[in-house]
Amino acid sequence: QVQLVESGGGLVQPGGSLRLSCAASGIMFSVYSMDWYRQAPEKQREFVATIAYDGSTNYADSAKGRFTISRDNAKNTVYLQMNSLKPEDTAVYYCNAHWRLSSFWGQGTQVTVSS
Repeated sequence: QVQLVESGGGLVQPGGSLRLSCAASGIMFSVYSMDWYRQAPEKQREFVATIAYDGSTNYADSAKGRFTISRDNAKNTVYLQMNSLKPEDTAVYYCNAHWRLSSFWGQGTQVTVSS
C-alpha cells in the first residue's frame, strides 16, 4: 500500500520559515520524481517544486529564491524548505510521487501565513 504523509505545516508570520516533510512508503522511492503542489482556497492546485531521482530540481517562479526542495532517499522523505513566507503562500501543500505511469498524492498539510 502506497502512502505519502506530509507534515510540518502550521501558522507562521510573514517573513518566517517552515520546513515541510513528505514521508513515502510502499514505493521504490529512489526512482520516483517528487513534487510539491499547493492549493489555496477557491484556486486550482498549482505546481511548486520538483526533484528528480538524480537530485535535479525545478521551481515555479513564485518559489524561486525562497523555497528549496530536497530529498533523503535513505529516509524515503522529500522536504520543502520555505523561507521569506508571504500571505499569498497560504495553501494546503501536497506532495506527489510520480514515475512512468504511476502517480500518488499525499493528503496535504495546511500552511497559513498571517500576522
